[in-house]
Amino acid sequence: MTEKSKSTTKGINTRLAHLGYEPRSFHGFVNPPVVHASTVLFPDAATLASRDQKYTYGTHGTPTTDALCEAINALEGSAGTIVVPSGLAAVTVPLLAYLQAGDHILIVDSVYGPTRRFCNTTLRRFGVETTYYDPMIGAGIDALMRPNTRLVHTEAPGSNTFEMQDIPAIAEVAHARGALVSMDNTWATPLFFKPLDHGVDISIHAATKYPAGHSDILIGSVSANEKAWPALLDTFTNLGVCAGPDDSYMTLRGLRTMGVRLERHQQSALAIARELESSAGIARVLHPALESFPGHGIWKRDFCGSSGIFSIVLDVADQDRWKAKSHAFLDALEIFGLGYSWGGYESLAVIANLSDRTVAKAPSEGPVIRLQIGLEDVSDLMEDINRALAASLAA
Repeated sequence: MTEKSKSTTKGINTRLAHLGYEPRSFHGFVNPPVVHASTVLFPDAATLASRDQKYTYGTHGTPTTDALCEAINALEGSAGTIVVPSGLAAVTVPLLAYLQAGDHILIVDSVYGPTRRFCNTTLRRFGVETTYYDPMIGAGIDALMRPNTRLVHTEAPGSNTFEMQDIPAIAEVAHARGALVSMDNTWATPLFFKPLDHGVDISIHAATKYPAGHSDILIGSVSANEKAWPALLDTFTNLGVCAGPDDSYMTLRGLRTMGVRLERHQQSALAIARELESSAGIARVLHPALESFPGHGIWKRDFCGSSGIFSIVLDVADQDRWKAKSHAFLDALEIFGLGYSWGGYESLAVIANLSDRTVAKAPSEGPVIRLQIGLEDVSDLMEDINRALAASLAA
């Protein structure tokens, strides 16, 4: 990369267009080559014995994966980045990197569901104890720290209900007690929040979402600061969970347009969220950028943007009617697809399952519907949502 393309003084879309790859390094082609690799040849026996060359085997990196990692490093301000085959792998690899039998981990209770499942099954089997904490705890997390607490895992906003966490306050306490801090920052991306600038040691992304951006790739990234990088790299190397070259190439290509896509997602989602605040049949809108949201102050202080996913709480007094009302809402949608994941160009809706919460209880007013706002026209999406709300009210 040239110094010009590295410069952090350039605008974000300028940087996204050039980060990670220098065309002159490969005959001037503007995108990096897709290197499919397992075996890498060595020039002689001495080099084979010493492994003293940049590439030694396909699982340890290729020019394609390096281009993506270098771009993410530049966005995160990290010492190193790994790319792995899914967003869930991006969560589990660092947990395996920093924890061992007898350790204790603190996990925010509004965490991504599969993270909880991994902690409650695999980590438990390996002798690691997990405690779930209130996402609003802030510096109060000090009361939950133990001598053997090695890691505090955060996620802001929280999955499905979008609680905001005071990340700097949590990081200060954790570091004072000798623990590392990890953060699932998939919602904001490093464009709207840079975890390592706020005390986080390990930044995690389901790059399946906004970086890839087209609902056809599974990939994750983990970026670490100088202190946390060696253990992360060591575990990544030992596990061999490397992302494939084609997915890495497509994710880097997605990064080039992530800035303009995120701006559209942000504008559309906020416009829809604001309109839904006064809609009949909705008890609450869960979006951190709304002034009415309890965590709005933290979002405004620490974040510089919001993405395209939020939730609504349907106003259904009779809990026995929650299922019928939410199903009626979803079944009436014509533009929104019914499907998991988010960050792609198309709008999606799902019922949020909050039954696994232990501290951060689910809203009591009604079922929670998570909306991913895609790149369609806002007027068409609002017409679709209003149709669904009418169907829910009538059910």
